[in-house]
Amino acid sequence: MSSLSDSFRNKPAIWAVCIIIFTTFARIWFLGTGQLNLVQDEAQYWDWTRHLQLTYYSKGPLIAWIISTFTSIFGNTEFGVRFGSVVGSFLTQTVLFLGMTRLWKKPAAAIWTLIIYNSMPVFLALGILMTTDNPFILCWACALFALYEASRPHPPGIERDSNESRNKPFILIAVFLAIGILAKYTMLGFAGLSVMYGLLLMRRERLPQGFWRKLFLALGGGMFLGFLPTLIWNMQNGFVGYKHVLHLIGASGDKASHLLRFDRVLPFLGEQAGMAAPWWIVFMFIGGVAALRFILGNKNDNRLGLNNRQSALLAVFFLPVWLFFFLWSFHAKVLGNWAVISYVSGVMIAGITFERFWSRRGRMRSMWLFLSVLIFVVLHFQNLVPLPDSLNPTHRLKGWNDLGQQVIELEKTQFEDPEKVFIMSELYDMTAALAFYVPGQPRTYCAWIDRRMNQYDLWPGPEDKIGWDCVYVLKNFKGEPDRELSRMFKRISPPIHIQTTFRGKPARKFTIYLCYDYNGYWPRDERLRF
Repeated sequence: MSSLSDSFRNKPAIWAVCIIIFTTFARIWFLGTGQLNLVQDEAQYWDWTRHLQLTYYSKGPLIAWIISTFTSIFGNTEFGVRFGSVVGSFLTQTVLFLGMTRLWKKPAAAIWTLIIYNSMPVFLALGILMTTDNPFILCWACALFALYEASRPHPPGIERDSNESRNKPFILIAVFLAIGILAKYTMLGFAGLSVMYGLLLMRRERLPQGFWRKLFLALGGGMFLGFLPTLIWNMQNGFVGYKHVLHLIGASGDKASHLLRFDRVLPFLGEQAGMAAPWWIVFMFIGGVAALRFILGNKNDNRLGLNNRQSALLAVFFLPVWLFFFLWSFHAKVLGNWAVISYVSGVMIAGITFERFWSRRGRMRSMWLFLSVLIFVVLHFQNLVPLPDSLNPTHRLKGWNDLGQQVIELEKTQFEDPEKVFIMSELYDMTAALAFYVPGQPRTYCAWIDRRMNQYDLWPGPEDKIGWDCVYVLKNFKGEPDRELSRMFKRISPPIHIQTTFRGKPARKFTIYLCYDYNGYWPRDERLRF
């Protein structure tokens, strides 16, 4: 075990190929064995592929484009929807390895980074679930290394001013910034952090000639190209997408009225511990603080063996980002995955720090390696872990196939004309899951009943289906239906409680109402809650 880091240092390519290929095939096997139904957001993104457009209410268009590409190859299946996540994870690992070995000359730390990457629950999940964070973190990682190269002058031997900045890295910054914005608006944060990086680096060394001019051109060009499709779409739709984002982050609406609140902080910290694993967060902060102290303080206090650019880049793109979301949790609810951008640099910091820790031959070092392997195995064989439903985070992802079958059975047996029955719910995630899992994958509808706006409200409702019947589905066991439902139909059945199963075990619970003779009324919330 003592020579493990030496092996990483001497044969990094062999180790990297083994790790990346093994984890990639493990993910393909996981998807192929159908261990989890789609997360409802994944189902929504898939439903977007049936309505391709410049952008969508809550996210950019890239996720729909990616899913559409792979479902055109593998069909409208769970495997087809999620295959892009496997590709994204493969590419992200490759970028991390090549960046740290070829650009930073840190082969052993690169291998440790890959090991940590594949033991952090957030990256393990992103290697399986097709969410916007998957292409987003890939673009973020690519842009990080492009920024690093942009801050380096021409290498010796080139017949140009040795301190002149190069053009290619800035072009790459613009490209990856634009693509990242199409995945997730949070990519905009890269612009501000890039400026912070340049300012911090100026404390230690001279930046290449033309750095600031080219950086601002790259950032401006990338933001223009990335935001152009979303701007056009929002102009056509009353800027509802931008209003939704501002409301979500607490910059407008009811959330903006409370400057400080303390009920969101502990949930945020708990989510981060679950996403990144507490021990890796500790290594990230140890390394991040050490990198910041080096770039701000004594040149001789270089505990991580990083140069000025590496220290500034890792410190700026981890500590301020993580701490920003932590502080923002005192104002508004911060979703756990928002901080994922800090873990791109964070996982590299942890890899570099853990390499140093490992070389000291500490007593506990083997335990961290064991925990890394254990987390990877447990996630990929989670169906064999005897966790109660209340403690199993994957429980909510099971039972959708069974629900779809039961819905179609009710259509055939409880209505006079099954061909004139539509399906709806009142939540976007339920509506999307029903669209995917009901046999035939029909168009489903989302009734605007006591909720905020979503993408389905921007598409036509079932107003042209007057006289049709309907299957109305809700999560969990419910009692009497909402009054709005009674305004839509002539008659509504008592609630039907359904306990679904997944591979013979109890899964999610649902309530179904059979609704007869739709009258054309479709509820709209005039308050426009975003």
